Amino acid sequence: MVQIGYTMMTEQAGPRELVGHVVRAEEVGFDFSVTSDHYFPWLRAQGHSPYAWSVLGAAAQATSRIPLMTYVTCPTFRYHPAVVAQKAATVQLLSEGRFRLGLGSGENLNEHVVGGGWPSVDVRHEMLQEAVEIIRALFEGGHVNHRGTHFDVESARLWDVPDSPPPIGIAVSGERSCKLAGEHADLLIATEPKRGLLESFDRHGGSGKPRVGQLPVSYGPDRDTAIKRAHAQFRWFGSGWKVNSELPHPDSFEAATQFVTPDDVAESIPCGDDPDAFVAAVRPYAEAGFTEIALVQIGGETQPAFLDWSEKTLLPALREALGSS
Repeated sequence: MVQIGYTMMTEQAGPRELVGHVVRAEEVGFDFSVTSDHYFPWLRAQGHSPYAWSVLGAAAQATSRIPLMTYVTCPTFRYHPAVVAQKAATVQLLSEGRFRLGLGSGENLNEHVVGGGWPSVDVRHEMLQEAVEIIRALFEGGHVNHRGTHFDVESARLWDVPDSPPPIGIAVSGERSCKLAGEHADLLIATEPKRGLLESFDRHGGSGKPRVGQLPVSYGPDRDTAIKRAHAQFRWFGSGWKVNSELPHPDSFEAATQFVTPDDVAESIPCGDDPDAFVAAVRPYAEAGFTEIALVQIGGETQPAFLDWSEKTLLPALREALGSS
């Protein structure tokens, strides 16, 4: 059974709006939710970037059923892993066990703000592995002392520890990250429907674990308007992770995507109000083996209409086509 999720995208809506959106997503029947964790939007047109962890705390109190998840948090630059462990444990308690901690090696866009430089991807993966080890140790509830290659922890302890610690997901984009996820994560996170990623995850110990995908969509009754909005706010999406993780500022993404056309965007993102087009975009994730697929509706102001349409049209169509829960 495939689960269909809703994305609170912090880059395109303010904190109160995000909480209202996930409350409505729970009401209309989405199976789970995920939340981005940014310091900057990708493009200026998106216009927002509130602190994701405050949003999660509010969402945990405003909802009662829908699972919550970071998609994803980088625990190595803006945040020390000991602090991430404390935040994650607290949200798990507030949500009464509905939280999963999604982690990744980060993007320069968000992490450059603390002035620590931006090392090579191999170093970032080393840092992520060490961070996961620290977080898991703190979830056990005892005092943790750590002297590592990248991090030190001095007699740290979480004083409010949930009975069941949050499952940890790791974002993947290639063989090295799949190995890291297979060996150290409880679930896989990816934004591309590549079967090879899941096969690599399985080879390294991920067999039988959940795998969560995500894709953008642009609902709207006028398809041309939906395409225009997707181009204005999401034309960066097709650049690939090797590019997206390196650029340091929204203006960098503006420059890097200046030749991307609306037609280019419409070829990769379903736009309009034809549910068959949305089902066709989701299907490759299900066929690749993803067990959960989170949708990102583009445009903060369009969320209420999208959620209403999802309840009446999209979720029933996806569940009929994919056998989702």
